[in-house]
Amino acid sequence: MMINTNQVLSITEANQNFSKAARIADREGSVVIFKNNKPRYMLVNLADNPAIDLTDDEKIDVVAGRILERHRKAFEELAK
Repeated sequence: MMINTNQVLSITEANQNFSKAARIADREGSVVIFKNNKPRYMLVNLADNPAIDLTDDEKIDVVAGRILERHRKAFEELAK
């Protein structure tokens, strides 16, 4: 995952100055929030997020595809 350093905040800074996190998300599209020096959370500007434009059925298809791919071997074994 490539992270733009302009989109990074510590959890402490995001907690103490949420409006700064929101401004960055407005400008950059999202903010990655680090906890214990690891990327842990993401604040996303929903107006600019293409996933929001999906219908409910399309969202279900995306999630189902991820589940099937993640557990493909188990599903293939069950299909025998």
